Amino acid sequence: MNATSSDADDGAVSALPWATLPEAGPAASSAISLYARLTPGFDERLAATLALLKQAASEHPGSVVLANSLGAEDMVLTDLIARHQLPIAIGTLQTGALNPETLALIPKIEARYGLTVELYSPVEESVVHFVRQNGEKAMYQSIELRKACCQVRKLEPLGRMLAKRTAWVTGLRREQSNNRGAMPDREVEANGRAKFNPLVDWTWNDVWHYIETHQVPYNALHDQFMPSIGCAPCTRAIAVGEEFRAGRWWWEDENAKECGLHVKQDSAAVSA
Repeated sequence: MNATSSDADDGAVSALPWATLPEAGPAASSAISLYARLTPGFDERLAATLALLKQAASEHPGSVVLANSLGAEDMVLTDLIARHQLPIAIGTLQTGALNPETLALIPKIEARYGLTVELYSPVEESVVHFVRQNGEKAMYQSIELRKACCQVRKLEPLGRMLAKRTAWVTGLRREQSNNRGAMPDREVEANGRAKFNPLVDWTWNDVWHYIETHQVPYNALHDQFMPSIGCAPCTRAIAVGEEFRAGRWWWEDENAKECGLHVKQDSAAVSA
């Protein structure tokens, strides 16, 4: 099965020479051994997830895409889409600042599942202009500059990914953060586009139980205590007892920790 062919921006954006960034420590154990647990109700949650994916594909034939962050949750969804041969495209944002371990998943997806991963890169001129004007470490200087970087590297490419789609799928879970605690499994955005969140009820144990059961490829950085992985300069490992997304934009206030991809703006939630 092949996903919708890519219309992505072919321009490659060079990785920047990030320096003095927090380094991941050596893996003490695999993420599977740490987190994979079969918990009560898993089979029901899995069935509900598959039903919602099928609904998305049925209601939006040829016009729905999984925005795959290459994190554990989105790899679960990729496996479900491929396993059940659902006509849902797979797209990812190649921001130009991702870790090598993250990028390594793209050819693994294509080889394992026979799917085409649509790649959406930022406009190179915009990245160059931003760095020249604000410096390579602008994201550490203020929330405004960090969000401006996200706009260039993530939001604008996402806009191109969704431009011709009437629906998209995400790997968001309510457990991930307080900001996502009331998230519905399906919502309608202000522009009328449907957004499906099939894993909202899943726990972190559920995610890894599925990965272990089906031998799903995953980002090696998860083995280095990085449960939530974004761009290299904005991601670090977390310590025992820290919140799930503590390693993302760790220098900012907890309430500011969104890049804008999933900020709800005048959208109407509907039940699936």
